[in-house]
Amino acid sequence: MPASEQTGPGRLQVGIAGLAIVAIVIHLLIRFVVKPSGTVLGLPLAQIPLVVCLILGGLPLLWELGVKMLRKEFGSDLLAGLSIVTSAWLGEYLAGVLVVLMLSGGEALEAYAIKGASSVLAALAARMPSKAHRKLGSEIAEIPLSDVAIGDSLVVFPHEICPVDGTVVEGRGVMDESFLTGEPYQLAKAPGSTVISGAINGESALTIRADKLAVDSRYSKIMNVMRASEERRPRLRRLGDQLGAWYTPLAVAIALAAWFLSSDSRRFLAVLVVATPCPLLIAIPVAIIGSISLAARRGIIIKDPAVLEKIDTCRTAIFDKTGTLTHGRPTLDEVIPAPGFDSNEVLTLVASLEQYSKHPLASAILERAKSAQLALREVASVSERPGEGLTGTVDGRTIRVTSRTKLEAQHPGFEAQLPPLAGGLECVALIDDKYAATLRFRDVPRADGASFIQHLGPHHRFDRVMIISGDRESEVRYLAAQVGITEVYAGQSPEQKLELVQAATRRENTVYLGDGINDAPALTAATVGIAFGQNSDITAEAAGAVIMDSSLKKVDEFFHISRRLRMIALQSAIGGMALSLIGMTLAAAGWLSPVAGAIAQEVIDVLAVANALRVAIPPKSLTDY
Repeated sequence: MPASEQTGPGRLQVGIAGLAIVAIVIHLLIRFVVKPSGTVLGLPLAQIPLVVCLILGGLPLLWELGVKMLRKEFGSDLLAGLSIVTSAWLGEYLAGVLVVLMLSGGEALEAYAIKGASSVLAALAARMPSKAHRKLGSEIAEIPLSDVAIGDSLVVFPHEICPVDGTVVEGRGVMDESFLTGEPYQLAKAPGSTVISGAINGESALTIRADKLAVDSRYSKIMNVMRASEERRPRLRRLGDQLGAWYTPLAVAIALAAWFLSSDSRRFLAVLVVATPCPLLIAIPVAIIGSISLAARRGIIIKDPAVLEKIDTCRTAIFDKTGTLTHGRPTLDEVIPAPGFDSNEVLTLVASLEQYSKHPLASAILERAKSAQLALREVASVSERPGEGLTGTVDGRTIRVTSRTKLEAQHPGFEAQLPPLAGGLECVALIDDKYAATLRFRDVPRADGASFIQHLGPHHRFDRVMIISGDRESEVRYLAAQVGITEVYAGQSPEQKLELVQAATRRENTVYLGDGINDAPALTAATVGIAFGQNSDITAEAAGAVIMDSSLKKVDEFFHISRRLRMIALQSAIGGMALSLIGMTLAAAGWLSPVAGAIAQEVIDVLAVANALRVAIPPKSLTDY
């Protein structure tokens, strides 16, 4: 739900709740303190504030319920509407105003909970700059961020936040991109390096060329994902409607029976007032919103609130390999030089260039160069366009790092010079357009991968675990053996992944975990799609949840947040309805008047909502492996 839509109704409900409280206070003062004897339009003066409240506050609520009825949305909140109409018909205006207070106060509380759950979004918005420094010739002018155009030259001052996605054209330095992962993640920058919005510049000023508008930049899209997940009012009534499907007709039946057996219409109203299902209308939404807030604080962005209800029903877990069961941080195991090239010289030149790259293999190359105590060389230029590999100039020599497939496609003559394929990852280096070396890597499994996989069955009731990967079979089976997965599908294209996930989902509910780069179709096809944020474009709409800190522990926390939500929501809803049924029985027997019933229901509401608020309080531990 857009912010404008949410804020308006929230303020309206707060206003109606305030009006109801004022009307009740004035009524009590007139009735028990002033004690006038006059009437207005045939009504005692004490009743006038209540009638005004029912007109100004009750009619808008009844209008909303009427619209729902026209849409054939017969939810449990119709009991509240029926209570308001009946109270006005029978002249029980105080009872009617109390029901108005219950409805409006509950929705105002929900709006407040949504606002509180948006703290992460507010923090992101607060750190995003509103200005940029545009460079025209030798002059630098400060302009609104919205005025930045593609191709503009912008100066990012030391320790300033980068305003847009772009490419460095002047200067050298580092940028901290930890806003994305929550961990230190600094990258060196030189002419040709890409920069992303939201990154914090180091101690050197950089001049960049704007490649995207501010609204299309990475940081802005991350905020859009947050806004969609935290401001959208989730369709939380699924669980409520399931419970309300039997609760609503039962309440109406009890009310009608009480009226028929006693011939007292006030008992009909008293039962309906007590039956007003605020535990369903308020407690469940508050529990879900609290879960979204808790997840956000744990680095888990819930894009589709429905996944919080679905994840606990999934029985098949499907994993992509790289970045999920592995760290996505391979180690360089072997450098195989071509005849006439020295392995250390090749590694030095390649590592000098790779320090300006964000490719997952770059850090492995740099770590190997560091352990070999190789001194990196001066880099004159860098280019890393999608699909073209990494190219640059180091010590006056042209260095290119690419894949075997791309090299063979573009230069068929080099195929015979390459070593045979082997298990693991690899890249190919060219120096001055000559094949120089093949670099082989091994992506290390996560230390907790095996224990995480083993606990899925006994602790989360998964009966099937699969790996579906586009990597070579030798590498995938090596990983599967390390973590204990026997069902392996390697060398799969995105289309083949999609078919496998669709087939598994037809059998039972599935959860798919991928890095979000080539997994969008599979993430969409699964019952619940979880994208790991470190190596993915989290703006993709495929996943229902995004793990910002790529960690299996966070996945387990997501499972437990969902389970706690369901448990606490059911406690609040069923416990509240049980207390309401007791109150309905007393009202049907004539032991609770409509006003007393309304007060009793308010107490039940407070208990249900207070219990629902527990979901946002993190327990001592959210993992069990």
